[in-house]
Amino acid sequence: MKKQPLWKTLCCVAGVAIIFFLAWLAEETQGASSMLVTVLKKGAVYALIAVSMNLLNGFTGLFSLGQAGFMLVGAYTYAVLTIPLAKRQAVYQYYAGGCITVEVNFIVALVLAGVVAAIFAALIGLPVLRLKSDYLAIATLGFAEIIRAIVQWDSLGPITNGSNLLKTYPTFKTVMSGSTVLFPFIVSGICIGIILLLINSTYGRAFKAIRDDEIAAEAMGINLFHHKQMSFVISSFFAGVGGALLAMYQGSLQANAFKSSMTYEILLIVVIGGMGSVSGSVIASFLFIACSEWWLRFLDNVTYINDFQVPLLGSGFRMVVFSVVIMIVVLFFRQGLMGDRELWNLKIPKRKAKQEVTKA
Repeated sequence: MKKQPLWKTLCCVAGVAIIFFLAWLAEETQGASSMLVTVLKKGAVYALIAVSMNLLNGFTGLFSLGQAGFMLVGAYTYAVLTIPLAKRQAVYQYYAGGCITVEVNFIVALVLAGVVAAIFAALIGLPVLRLKSDYLAIATLGFAEIIRAIVQWDSLGPITNGSNLLKTYPTFKTVMSGSTVLFPFIVSGICIGIILLLINSTYGRAFKAIRDDEIAAEAMGINLFHHKQMSFVISSFFAGVGGALLAMYQGSLQANAFKSSMTYEILLIVVIGGMGSVSGSVIASFLFIACSEWWLRFLDNVTYINDFQVPLLGSGFRMVVFSVVIMIVVLFFRQGLMGDRELWNLKIPKRKAKQEVTKA
């Protein structure tokens, strides 16, 4: 593998620093409650989750649909461990204050959110990773639905609060004074950077070999199950961290929000950005959130022009138009916006020198 030139590395670092600065500037000028800042925060969270899913689906070739389940595990791990002890009685009011008597720092809780999700992935992966294609997708989707039902089970209420809300845990507003947008950008940036390092390592090349041809990869001495398990666990770890960040963004937590439709949204972002492209997943995440939460929001409002009601505009029409836009992207950009390329590896076409034709 060719080593990246120093100037490309410096340009990438400078680009990330500029993006962080612009995000902070947007919050300073627009306010923390503006739609732009909301899109930036949620987009940063979804970028991490999409990249973690791309590691599994795009780089390793494993068709998994259990992302929402691992996000749920990570979100609940974070929330349960960070609710202040003094407020647990009010939160767990139907379960006599709950049975968790420990409170940890939010940074530690973020790491533990990923660790617990990874442990679940290791246990689930033992049987399901021997399946392939659609069977693997169905098995992981089933896990996500089962874990959501278990979390809402009344018998686990003293831990998970059942189907009731979890709240009063640290959010973006409380963990970093003066800025609510920088924290998700920093955490997501660090995690995506680690995933990039993994992809460009020998393990990453083994993942790609499994994706391209399992038989050839095994013939080259790659342990298929070991590397599939590793990809599955690592992807779930970062999905758990992403779920914790999503809980911090929302401010309150309920298991019913982590439905299979959430996994489909993440998968859609990965497909639009490009299977096997980290930068494509990041770009598609912000575009998806901006379109669904902001730019197309006006389509849900009933509009009158000189007492004439504009047809079609109303509740739900936004999603119809959004679906049409997605269909157009999928039809005309079948490999996604970036395909399997990265922004920093794009080659700038050089101008061809005009050759003078001399007449004899």
